[in-house]
Amino acid sequence: MPHRKKDRLSIERRAQAPEADALRLGTGWTKADLEKPWTLIECSGGDSHPCSVHLSDLARVARDGVIEAGGAPSIHYCTDMCDGIAQGTEAMSYSLASREVLAMASELHAQAGHFDGAIFISGCDKSVPAHLIAAARLRIPAIFMPGGVMQAGPSDTTLDMVGTYYSRYRRRAMTRKDYQFYRTHACPTAGTCAFLGTANTMQILSEALGMALPGSALLPAGYMLQARIARRTGNTVLKLFDKRLTAERILTQEAIENALVVLAAISGSTNALLHLPAIAHELDLEFSLETVSKINNRVPVILNVRPTGSHPASMVWAAGGVPAIMRELREYLHLDALTVTGKTVGENLAQLEKEGFFQNRPRFLENYSLGKIDIVRPVTDPLKDTGGLAVLWGNIAPDGAVMKRSAVEKEMMHFTGKARVYDNPADALEAIYEKKIRPGDALVIRYQGPRCNGMPEQYYVTEAIASDRILSRSVALITDGRFSGGSKGPCVGHVCPEAADGGPIAAIEDDDLILIDVENGRLDLVGADGEEESEAEIDRILKDRLQNLPEHRPPARTGLLALYTENCAPANLGGYMR
Repeated sequence: MPHRKKDRLSIERRAQAPEADALRLGTGWTKADLEKPWTLIECSGGDSHPCSVHLSDLARVARDGVIEAGGAPSIHYCTDMCDGIAQGTEAMSYSLASREVLAMASELHAQAGHFDGAIFISGCDKSVPAHLIAAARLRIPAIFMPGGVMQAGPSDTTLDMVGTYYSRYRRRAMTRKDYQFYRTHACPTAGTCAFLGTANTMQILSEALGMALPGSALLPAGYMLQARIARRTGNTVLKLFDKRLTAERILTQEAIENALVVLAAISGSTNALLHLPAIAHELDLEFSLETVSKINNRVPVILNVRPTGSHPASMVWAAGGVPAIMRELREYLHLDALTVTGKTVGENLAQLEKEGFFQNRPRFLENYSLGKIDIVRPVTDPLKDTGGLAVLWGNIAPDGAVMKRSAVEKEMMHFTGKARVYDNPADALEAIYEKKIRPGDALVIRYQGPRCNGMPEQYYVTEAIASDRILSRSVALITDGRFSGGSKGPCVGHVCPEAADGGPIAAIEDDDLILIDVENGRLDLVGADGEEESEAEIDRILKDRLQNLPEHRPPARTGLLALYTENCAPANLGGYMR
């Protein structure tokens, strides 16, 4: 066991708090444990959903790894909510706020417990970014352990397909029997839902940022290899402590840019553009939508995984996982960025190459008659020539808006549509099913931003459009809310400023003409009453309408949602609490 340095928080705080030793001994620690580095294991384990139900087991294995390496571990829990369970209900307004709760709980546990280092274990939409935010905020030696992915269900069914099947059922294009079968078999194991939604996007980005061990993201939940990596994670946090390698030395500007490159190449969730700026904010790093746009315009999509591609996310690990993706992207990455191994990105890739990792891991794909190239394509033969995300600006979104362009039909890349305006997603959804939304319409759902409504997802609205063969090629959705990582179709979200802050989206009226020009990054009001107008006239119309906006009163908020909506930053900055 190496000699542990004495200049650590636990020793300093113990000198100030004489009861601390007695209370630690009361949890089962020994006197010898008191002199070891105090190590927090922050875990989102719980019965909240499949993504977290197995994490307590990983936490216990990580604890063994800490003990093995000479540390004193303590497991703390704060489980997360499930966006899928909340989806389409008022509960969805709590989702983004829950990220802040989880980050604060982690901060509370670390600070109140006098911990010298930390392991974070989670896997889902808000828990992963919350733990990365906490690691950045605490600035102590820290490492992240991804929770892994579930297996696909029958016929390779994944949870994102249930929304599509629901829309088909509502349109009587699927029998109730078939709908119920797939609905009840879409989540057959523990782990994150097996499509490239926000959860799997953020697991991938945790590794791309250098905060997780190479090859740890998107491991099939329950594989014994996952337990071995959990033990290694417990070993590694003590090495980080010995080297004084804190999270702020890993989460650098170069690491953020590496994550953006990987995000573009996997066509990941647009929600990452809320989480990465929030992480950057904790460390006073730069983050701009202009940088996002530039990276996505030069980095191709190489990951063939649903919803952009063909395969379930459970295949990513078998193809070589994040290391295989980053290996293909070497020319775009900062290879000298430091990681939790104590080595750089480039050194990690070289070590894996030497160990035969890239040759051996894809053998798992032979079980499915697939090869690595079926999942992770070379940059010379990509799935899409440009990155998965696009940023739009214009008189509707002066501070920007985002979309997943890789999921947009070619004919919708340049679109002018007639506005159909709703202040409630439930009303918009019913309008689609009642055939009130027609080809050529631009569906606007506003007052859904973080300041007004906590920024809920509009997933079922996007699925209702994308699952219709005609509407998916002729109707666009524009909102100051956000989307599920599994959303498809011509959907523009994160419109800033949001309606509740007096953004131009609040001034749009029925029959206005809206232009979406993805190639040129534009989102503009170009006409009123069904007629195109000059730029000067549009400016006059918007100015007049904004000066005379009727008062919009959001629902009365109490507790967490009141606290969040009153104190959150705008979406383009990450929606963090100020």
